[in-house]
Amino acid sequence: MDDKLTVENVGQPGKTYRVDAAKYQAMRSAMLKVLPQQAPGMAVAEVIAAVRPHMPDALFPGGDTAGWWVKCVQLDLEAKRVIARTPSPVRLYCLQSGH
Repeated sequence: MDDKLTVENVGQPGKTYRVDAAKYQAMRSAMLKVLPQQAPGMAVAEVIAAVRPHMPDALFPGGDTAGWWVKCVQLDLEAKRVIARTPSPVRLYCLQSGH
């Protein structure tokens, strides 16, 4: 089983990156649980705080890398049109119901 998966970056169309699959999936699941269904959404700092209780300690000991993984998943899900952001200040919300 491949322990990496390919993610996109909405800011760099056509460019992809390989990231840890388990961490990505855990963060994606956590983000989709906490993000609201419509604008104005949540500030990125609020998202980071809200996902921490949903992050498995085995993958995110102490939650130290939560900010990086929120950004990674955010950019990928924006590229896939699953979530969107408001203009400055950036706030995130889901585009698809029933995530």
